[in-house]
Amino acid sequence: MHGLHLTADLHDCRCEAFWLVDAERVGEQCLQAVHAAGLQPVARLFHSFAAAGPGPSGFTATVLLAESHLCLHTWPELGAVTLDVYVCNFGADHSAKAEALMETLVALFQPGHVERHALRRGQKAGSPATVPAA
Repeated sequence: MHGLHLTADLHDCRCEAFWLVDAERVGEQCLQAVHAAGLQPVARLFHSFAAAGPGPSGFTATVLLAESHLCLHTWPELGAVTLDVYVCNFGADHSAKAEALMETLVALFQPGHVERHALRRGQKAGSPATVPAA
């Protein structure tokens, strides 16, 4: 149950426009990044949304990991992306792998500004830490 949950809100993304609208292409990059980080994908879902107005719509890409999950959402009209990487550290500490995965995905979108958060999960208040802090 112990794990690391990383989030990043990417603003003013300067990547090529297709990275914000092509769910399959980004999904494949997600799978490559998962493998490169040393994590194990077990399932995936890439869903493009129908355009609600002029211009392209975004998508959600989710990769279920043996260690937990990766999820991202795009808003091409805002040049924005949200990223979510969570790894459980039951059998081993996968924190460095989660950090590497997050860095690869942030770089893909070339944001002008990033808001990051890290949450250590599964720790009961007052218990000694079992996962080293980042």
